[in-house]
Amino acid sequence: MILNIRHQTDYHYTTTVAYTIQQLRLTPRREPTQHTLNWKVTAPGRCHFYTDAWGNATHVLTLTGDHTNVRVIAEGRVQTISPDQGRIQGSGELKALVFTVPTTLTETTDTVMSFAAQHLKPSARSHDLMDLASAIMGSVGYQTGATGVASTATEALLLGHGVCQDHAHLFIACCHSRGIPARYVSGYLDAGIQDHAATHAWVDVWVEDVDYSGWISIDVTHACFQDERYCRLAVGRDYETAAPVRGVRRGGGTESMSAHVTVTPEGMR
Repeated sequence: MILNIRHQTDYHYTTTVAYTIQQLRLTPRREPTQHTLNWKVTAPGRCHFYTDAWGNATHVLTLTGDHTNVRVIAEGRVQTISPDQGRIQGSGELKALVFTVPTTLTETTDTVMSFAAQHLKPSARSHDLMDLASAIMGSVGYQTGATGVASTATEALLLGHGVCQDHAHLFIACCHSRGIPARYVSGYLDAGIQDHAATHAWVDVWVEDVDYSGWISIDVTHACFQDERYCRLAVGRDYETAAPVRGVRRGGGTESMSAHVTVTPEGMR
């Protein structure tokens, strides 16, 4: 499948900003499941490209001089394939155990460990992990605006509502409670007629199945394996290490942000 993707993010400030720096993970990863046909990131100021510690293509945007608006556009075409049963072995060079380290957002609290004890076997196979995804969706209903980017897995579980980011964090926390490597994935999804946003978050988890040892990729929010509808931007331990856009500024008063994303299979525009 070829996906046509356009992601525009606009920031507006009520007073003048003197300095902006943003970390942009807006370029698709080089992985066996996808091939970038063309891609560009357009932004004001200076953009410095590098590959971060997780293997993500990253730009650092620096904008000096007075400004009240910032617009960042990422767009292009990506050819994707559907990995068999979500198996994506070979995507990344870091050892799997790197992704057993807890973070503030994925902390294995007593609440999380109790939930994991009910819904995840200690030596989980692929089908067990899919059952965990279904259990999370049954306990944390999808609700836009119910949580924020700083909400933890435990907070989402106690609230009973959240978004794809929360589902991913809770899944990762449950896996960590069993010593299972799991990592956060940010990217795009051709959601079709579904209500969930085209920007999306899901997980990779390490499995030891009878016929396979390696990463599988699971969309917790939809309780399904990654397929050709997904474009992977970044991986990390949680949202903070894989967010498409993160930054700080000097000045600016109150900030308002809007984002518009389209993901369209080629031939369906």
